[in-house]
Amino acid sequence: MSKINRFVINSTAASLLVSFDKAELEDIDLSFEYLRVFAPTTDKGQVAGSAPKVYHKKQVRLLKIESVGKHGYRFIFDDEHSNIYDSDYLKTLGAEYQQRWQNYLQSTGTAVNSREASIEIKEVK
Repeated sequence: MSKINRFVINSTAASLLVSFDKAELEDIDLSFEYLRVFAPTTDKGQVAGSAPKVYHKKQVRLLKIESVGKHGYRFIFDDEHSNIYDSDYLKTLGAEYQQRWQNYLQSTGTAVNSREASIEIKEVK
C-alpha cells in the first residue's frame, strides 16, 4: 500500500490533490463530485468503470478529511455522506478516471440521472 504524503483541498476548483510518498507515483487531482459519486460503498460489486448509482452531486463539497489509522481517511461531504478511502482505492480512482468519468457522464442523460442538484441550492451571504 502506498503512503499518502498530503491532501490539498481546492475549494475554488472543487477538487482534491492527493500526493503520494513515493516518487514513482504521480499526484492525482480528483473532483469532489467524482470522489462522492465513486465513494467506496457505492462502487462495491460493480464492474470497474461502470456507472454508479449516485447522481445529483455536481455541487457537492468536501468539508473535511480525517485519518482513520490503518484503514485510510474518512472524507466528509456537505451532503452528510462520509466514507473511508484508502490509498489503493484513491490510486485506482486516479488510474481509471477517464473510463469511470465517461461512463458516468453517459449515464446522466435524464433528469432522474442528472448531475445537477435535484433542488436548487443558493448560498446567501
